Amino acid sequence: MWFLSRVGAGLVLLATVLLAGLAFAFSPSQPTASPTDGLPAGAQSTEVTALADRFPSGRVESAIVVVERASGPLTSSDNAAVASLAASLRSRPVPAPDGRAVLLPVTLRSSDEVESLRAEVRAANLPAGLTGQVTGGAAFGHDIAAAFDGADVTLLIATASVVAVLLLITYRSPILWIVPLVVIGLGDQVVAKLLPWVARLLGERTDASVAGIVSVLVFGAGTDYALLLVSRYREELRRTPSRREALTAAWRGAAPAIVASAGTVVLALATLLAAVLTSNRTLGVSAAVGVLVALIFGLFVLPAALVLVPRGVFWPVVPQAGSADPTTTGVWSRVAGFVGRRPDAVLLGAIVVLSVCSLGLLKIDIGLAQTEQFRVKPEAVTAQEALTRHFPAGAAQPATMVVATPELERTLAAARAIPGVAMVGTPEKSDDGALTKATVQLTDDAGTPAADRTVRSLRAALPDALLGGQPAASLDERTANLRDDRVVVPLILGVVLLVLILLLRSLLAPVLLLITVVASYAASLGAAVIVLRAFFDLSGLASSVPLLSFLFLVALGVDYNIFLITRARDETVARGDTRAGTLRALAATGGVITSAGILLAAVFAVLGVLPVIVLTQIGVIVGLGVLIDTLLVRTIVVPALSLLLGDRFWWPARPAVGSSRPASVGRQVAESR
Repeated sequence: MWFLSRVGAGLVLLATVLLAGLAFAFSPSQPTASPTDGLPAGAQSTEVTALADRFPSGRVESAIVVVERASGPLTSSDNAAVASLAASLRSRPVPAPDGRAVLLPVTLRSSDEVESLRAEVRAANLPAGLTGQVTGGAAFGHDIAAAFDGADVTLLIATASVVAVLLLITYRSPILWIVPLVVIGLGDQVVAKLLPWVARLLGERTDASVAGIVSVLVFGAGTDYALLLVSRYREELRRTPSRREALTAAWRGAAPAIVASAGTVVLALATLLAAVLTSNRTLGVSAAVGVLVALIFGLFVLPAALVLVPRGVFWPVVPQAGSADPTTTGVWSRVAGFVGRRPDAVLLGAIVVLSVCSLGLLKIDIGLAQTEQFRVKPEAVTAQEALTRHFPAGAAQPATMVVATPELERTLAAARAIPGVAMVGTPEKSDDGALTKATVQLTDDAGTPAADRTVRSLRAALPDALLGGQPAASLDERTANLRDDRVVVPLILGVVLLVLILLLRSLLAPVLLLITVVASYAASLGAAVIVLRAFFDLSGLASSVPLLSFLFLVALGVDYNIFLITRARDETVARGDTRAGTLRALAATGGVITSAGILLAAVFAVLGVLPVIVLTQIGVIVGLGVLIDTLLVRTIVVPALSLLLGDRFWWPARPAVGSSRPASVGRQVAESR
């Protein structure tokens, strides 16, 4: 292989530096944000947003200044201060029925003006005990964006630190870990510069949440590929004194599993193109690009870097030709022996553990209100809580109703009669007079089950009207996510099953592997629900979390099965016996796959450094899922199934038959371990 020679390796590294430089130099800016970004195509909330330009008020955002005296009714000096602030903000005060708070609605051109509004409120010198805070749709948008300020640097430092520590522990070398970390880190930065191109292609910005998930995925997948390749390289160095021969053999041995693994993840991510939500499609394409770059860097850039470093990079335990293979006598050899002695008992125990973890699914709730989207409460949330103490919770973010002008009076009367509607605002006609819109204030906060019921009732009672605004958009987004769950999940399972069938040339083994991955997902989701309730006081999951966590866990969980089963198949062919091949594969891959799983779980847990609940939930679910899959499913369930079924595991293929080695010899070797 030309790229594993010194000259070839140098050319590969030179080309990598040049191409990375081009990516850095010519990365475009993100496309301009659209008001319909993130809204499902064809939904009423999307149509209402698109119609905003036909009205004199145009596309504006609203904020609410909540002025409150928690200790009692507002005093005369309080009212004078509120009147002065209202005049400076050009707002009409709305006093609370209990006399303890006042709302000051403010119209903004964009959420970028929220900070200046807050500065003006702070500069108002309100009397002692009188507080002023800003909430509303613009404030929530601003605070979500602010939560990601500097997040790319924080996430990169945290992820790189976790990877560095775990690579140092895994390789037990103070030098070797630097090589894959530099390669993967460069790949991650290249992906970051490619994301704006993805955004321009799809027409939606790749925001900080997408960039964070993709970065974690690149580090996780890239490190997995590096661990598998370096592990095979270390094995081969014990067999030959030639580093080039060892690296060539390692590359040929690891490449099929790595390509199959990356291909499975990329195809699974591509199923998000069938999603209704543009944000899901954008994440799918962005993450697929990230995994492809990780694959290229893992298969070509990392081997080229290894060519140029001496064997001593493994110091202090430098593998030499003829040295003992620790996988034949180490911990994982003993684990293989344990599973091999009683596969039925260990399989039953694993099923019990998975079932217990899955019990958390009985208490799962889907959907979060806007106030539940942050781990640390920003001002928009505390102001919303203050508003709720004195006004209907939906006052900060009303729904918007658009209707043909001739139907206005009947529509307004029907809307006022719906339970859950607090009030209907003053109508506004479109520039041509054909349409009229009005705000509909709900009694409940957007995103809550009660607000969803009110939106559904309004739409059922007003068939000639369109209902938008935040309460309707929250419902439409959840509805779109449920639709995407029904469509994308079967596609993911179908893609993974097809890849496994083509890879293993078998029917039974792929079906069993897919069942184990789904069982692992159910257990991880159930366990995560318990953890999130106990440690984060979260009663529900964001509507996008089940699909995304399923995607990552199924695609990444299959990775480890691919690493194990492809090795088991090769060993079965070499030894002429499924039992011997399975036990040898478990002993040989146990250390590297477990290290990769722990590292991947830790990398996804890094998402918890970001203050947004959605990413925390994805990090917890995927982190727990990878650990369950690595330490339980891949270690016990899959080998036990293979041992119990024997050669039938590969049906209709018969890899043991093609071996030149008698099956009895393979069994004797397995039993001697």
